[in-house]
Order: sequence, then C-alpha cells, then structure tokens
Amino acid sequence: SKRNQPKKKSVDDLPLELKVVQDADRLDAIGAIGIARTFCYGGAKGHAMHVPGVNPRERLTRDEYVGGKDACEENGAASARVETTVNHFHEKLLRLRGLMKTETGRAMAEKRHDRMVAFLEHF
Repeated sequence: SKRNQPKKKSVDDLPLELKVVQDADRLDAIGAIGIARTFCYGGAKGHAMHVPGVNPRERLTRDEYVGGKDACEENGAASARVETTVNHFHEKLLRLRGLMKTETGRAMAEKRHDRMVAFLEHF
C-alpha cells in the first residue's frame, strides 16, 4: 500500500549544505572549464569529437545514460554506439542548468550554460 512506501523528499526538504554541494558539483561540469574538461575526458576515453550523422540520444533515463544504452539496444538491437564529445553536451551538460537547487547556483549556471551554447554554435 502507499502508506508503507517511503515519502520522497522534495528539494525544499534537503539541507542547504547538500543543495550547495550538488550545485557546486554541477557548476564544475559546465561553462568554460566544463568545456575543457569534457574534451580532455573524451580524448582520454578515445571518443570522437563529433561524427556527422551520430545524433545525441534523447530523453535518456539515468540508467540508460550511465549504462550507455538507448531504446534500440534495450529492445535487442545491440550495436556499437559511437560516443562523441559534442553529444555529451546535449545528452547531459546542457541539462544541468535546470537541476540547480539554489538561487545562486541557478544564476551561475545561466552564464555557464550560455557559454556552452555559444561554443557549440561555433563548433
């Protein structure tokens, strides 16, 4: 029954310290430094910067993103997925702005998000 299920905490219920740490972690991943880190990581993992025709995976669940699977692979059509650094921006980094938990984090994320968008427009 629903009575026995644990109540899911809302963002408002989280301690301020946790909100700040989560925002700081996400802010580290975006903006100018985030762009540099992303390309360093992609290069270290052997990911192509960009491959025309390899589109970002859309509407990924957390498990799909972490597991590297998409809906086609889940349905048994396994294929060698080409990972690209540019797709990582679309699959994850551009979404982080909307996950900020503090007003300061949201303000900082706006500027950093805009830097990533501008970079991608010129890529």
